[in-house]
Amino acid sequence: MSRTLLVTGGAGFIGTHVVAAANAAGWRVRVLDSLRTDVHPADAHLADTSVGGGAEFVHADLTDADAVARAVDGVDAICHQAAKVGLGVDMGDAPDYVRSNDLGTAVLLSAMARAGVARLVLASSMVVYGEGRYRDELGGIAAPPRAAADLDAGRFDPISPRTGTPLVPELIDESAPLDPRNVYAASKVAQEHLVRAWARETGGRAALLRYHNVYGPGMPQATPYAGVASIFRSALAAGQAPTVLEDGAQRRDFVHVTDVAAANLAALDWTASAPAGTARAFNVASGEVRTIGEMARALADAVGGPVPVVTGGYRLGDVRHITASAQRLRDELGWRPRIGFAEGMHEFAHAPLRPPSGS
Repeated sequence: MSRTLLVTGGAGFIGTHVVAAANAAGWRVRVLDSLRTDVHPADAHLADTSVGGGAEFVHADLTDADAVARAVDGVDAICHQAAKVGLGVDMGDAPDYVRSNDLGTAVLLSAMARAGVARLVLASSMVVYGEGRYRDELGGIAAPPRAAADLDAGRFDPISPRTGTPLVPELIDESAPLDPRNVYAASKVAQEHLVRAWARETGGRAALLRYHNVYGPGMPQATPYAGVASIFRSALAAGQAPTVLEDGAQRRDFVHVTDVAAANLAALDWTASAPAGTARAFNVASGEVRTIGEMARALADAVGGPVPVVTGGYRLGDVRHITASAQRLRDELGWRPRIGFAEGMHEFAHAPLRPPSGS
């Protein structure tokens, strides 16, 4: 019996990989995407965005209730990838983040409730945690916001209010409290709350996939909303040195996009048998703790490019360290990452990127 999957944002970076994985797994796929010009090239269409594979394409904005109702009709499950991502340029972006991420999610959930669609995988993010998990000499402690005066002085690690010493980072798991520290993060937390409300009220089943730093072929280039991997890769493609903020020692977990797509498929399978009314969070992470400086150097070395430049600059909305335990995803969904850091970065250094947005 054929199963139909709707992938919102299915023409985007992660979405195209989810579509490909779903096609390979035997799903009949429908894609809903607005092809926004701040994400896609201005002349983008289905073939250019690499969705293909026989997927049905619905060109519409997620806040268009009539179009979303048509897209949801007859589907068995939904992978909700559509979102405005990144730290943003300034507070002027706030209305668009809320409209795109939160209003769009509310419209989708409303349509799902009317259509009786009970299975959902949400693309959430590590940003919901704010800073990662830390300890000092006295034990575990929540990291306070970093002060501009400390950052100006090159003191980048959060300081313990109890001991006055730099906090030591640890892996964070899904039990950690949510502490969004920028507008994008706040919009992702709101998405999770909306999905939990939908699950409780309708008996639906949802997996909340908290992506860590996703990278891989097809990342967008030359956009202020792209991730740091894309920014470094775009600089190297232009013959420029990657510019690394702070001291480059910020800890992150870089997970390859094909592993993220596989996590979506595993989560879809889980929603078929999870208890009604369940919305469960899962970290999607490689388990390899790396630094932003290491990533910049790996990409530069792979292409023989300029040595990365560490600037000491900072952005107040950035967090210092955020690395995750993905043990829950491994134990409960049977997922394992297949592409390690060294292999993935070498591939990514030579992989094609998307044309610049709006081009």
